[in-house]
Amino acid sequence: MDHTFQVDLRGVVDLLSHHLYGSPRVYVRELLQNAVDAITARRAADPEAPALIRIEPPERTGDGTLRIHDTGIGLTEAQVHELLATIGRSSKRDELGFSRHEFLGQFGIGLLSCFLVADEIHVLTRHGDNPTVRWTGYADGRYAVTVAPSEAARAEPGTTVTLVPRHDADQWFTTPTVTDLARLFGSLLPVTVRVGDVVTTTGEPPWSTTAGAPLDRAALVGYARETLGVDPFDVLPLAVPEAGLTGVAFILPTPVNPAARAGHRVYLKQMLLTETADGLLPDWAFFAHCVVDATELRPTASREALYEDTLLTATREALGDQVRGWLVRLARHEPRRLAEFLQVHHLGVKALALHDDEMLRLVDRWWPMDTNVGTLTLAEFRERYGVVRYAASLDEFRQLAAVAAAQDLAVVNAGYTYDTELIERLPVVDRTVLIERLEPSDLTTRFEALDPQVELALRPFLTAAQRAVERSGCEVVVRAYDPVSLPALYLVSRSAAFNDQLAASRDRADELWGGVLDALAATAPPDRPQLVLNHRNPLVRRVAMLSDPELVGLAVEALYGQALLLGHHPIRAADAALLNDSFLGLLGRAVPGRE
Repeated sequence: MDHTFQVDLRGVVDLLSHHLYGSPRVYVRELLQNAVDAITARRAADPEAPALIRIEPPERTGDGTLRIHDTGIGLTEAQVHELLATIGRSSKRDELGFSRHEFLGQFGIGLLSCFLVADEIHVLTRHGDNPTVRWTGYADGRYAVTVAPSEAARAEPGTTVTLVPRHDADQWFTTPTVTDLARLFGSLLPVTVRVGDVVTTTGEPPWSTTAGAPLDRAALVGYARETLGVDPFDVLPLAVPEAGLTGVAFILPTPVNPAARAGHRVYLKQMLLTETADGLLPDWAFFAHCVVDATELRPTASREALYEDTLLTATREALGDQVRGWLVRLARHEPRRLAEFLQVHHLGVKALALHDDEMLRLVDRWWPMDTNVGTLTLAEFRERYGVVRYAASLDEFRQLAAVAAAQDLAVVNAGYTYDTELIERLPVVDRTVLIERLEPSDLTTRFEALDPQVELALRPFLTAAQRAVERSGCEVVVRAYDPVSLPALYLVSRSAAFNDQLAASRDRADELWGGVLDALAATAPPDRPQLVLNHRNPLVRRVAMLSDPELVGLAVEALYGQALLLGHHPIRAADAALLNDSFLGLLGRAVPGRE
C-alpha cells in the first residue's frame, strides 16, 4: 500500500529561515518577484495594462498588517490551489505559464518565505472576468480557498497579499524598513513600486544596456559613492552577451587584501540577487567591484547567490578578459594613470602576470622594482645591465646588495610577493632575456685574493680564527674587497642553507624521521658558510697582527657576530652563546684589575 509524505510546514519554514535564506528580509523580494511576474504575464497579452505595485505598511493599513497590491494577471481558483498550496511541484507552474524565461521566479517556493515574518497570509486575486478568490494560509500548514464576498472583491484583475506579522517580527514591517528593502531589491525593476507615497524604482540601471554606448561617468561615480561608499579610481563597462549581462566594474581607489574575496552586486532580470556575489570575476581581479544585471545566469535555490555552472565559468573568463584589456589600454594610452593604479593594486596585476603573457610584459615595462642601484623597471634594468641578476629573498638582498654594488654587480630585489616567479618567467615569454640568481659565490669570485706572501703570514691568525668559530660551523677566509668600512661578511650558499635546515630538522625529528634525514645529509654536498674577513679594513689588519691567541679568538667571534647582525641572518642558540662570550671576554680584557 502506498502512502504520501506528511509535510510539517512549521519545520519547512524553520528550514527556510535557518538554512536557505540569509535573513527574513527576503520576504519583500519574494513579494515583489511574484508581483512582477504577474504583471509581466498580463502585459504579454495586453501591452497597455498598468504596471504598478503598491505596498502599504502597517502604519498605512491601520490594522497592523502589511498589504501589497499589483496590477498583474491574477489567478483563478484552480490556479490558486496549484500555485499557492503546493510545495516543490513545478510541472503545473510550467503548464500555467509561470516558468517562462521572462519571469523572475523559477522555484515555486512562492509565499512560503513570508511565513518567516507572518503567522497568516491572505491573498485576494482576480483573473480576467473571473470572480475574486480568497486564499488564507497559516504557519501550521492549514489553508482555505473561497470566493471572496462582493464587498472584498477586487474591481480590476490583479492580486492583493496581506501579511499578519508574527509577534517577534514587527521590526520587519516598519515603513522605513519596508521602503529601504523595496528600494534595495527592486530599484531597477521595469515597473513602478510605491511604498506609501514614496516611489522606490528608477526603472533603468545607471549604466547603458546598449553595447558600445558611452558611459555617463559622472552618474556612475555618484552611484558608486551612494552604493559602495567610494570614489572609484575608474569605471569599466562590462558586457557578456551570452549571459545577457551588462554592467560596470568600479576599480577600487585603495588597496584591498588579495585574499579577501570581493563581493559583487548582481541583479537578475533587474531584481537584486545579492550584494556579495562571489566568483563573478577571477581571483586576481580583487581590485574591481562589479555591479551587473544578467538574464541568463542561474541563481541558487535561495536566490541569494549565483549557481556555479559552465555559463558562469565562461562569464567569469569573459569579464576577466575585459578587465585585463582595460589594463593594457592604460599601458598604451595613459601610462601615468597606469603608474598610479599600480601603486595601489600591483599585487593583483602581478598575480595575473604569473600566467598571462600580456600582463607580464606590462609588469616588465611599467612596475618599478627595488635594486641596489636605485628603483628601476625590469626593462630598464636589462637595458642598462644586460642580465637580470636577482636576490630571491629580502634577507639575501639585505645581506648582499651593498657588497654587490661595491663589486659593480647590479642586483634586483626579488624578495617581494611574486617578484621571483615573474623574473624567472620572463625568458619563457622572451628568449632573449637573460636572468641569473645571485649566489654568495658570485661575490667571492670578485673579491681580490691576497698576495701569497701576505697569505702565508696570515696562516697562524687563520688557524686561531678558525678555532674560535669552529663550533658555529663556518669557514674563515681572508679576502680584499670593497667597501673598506665593512670588516666581515657572512655568506651562506643555497646548499649550505639546506644543510643547516637539515641539521636543525634532524635535532627535532624522532628516530624514524631522523634516519631519513641522516640519509639525506649523507647525499648533501659538503658546503659550509663562510666568514669572509676584509683585509682592506684597518681593524681586521690590526686583529690579524695580534700575538695573543685568546684575544684573536674573542675579536674574531665579535666580527662573526657583527656579520650575522649586519646581514640579517638568524641568530641560533650557539651563535647567541658565542656573541655573549665574545662580548664579556672583550669587556673583561678592556677593564683589567682584580675583584
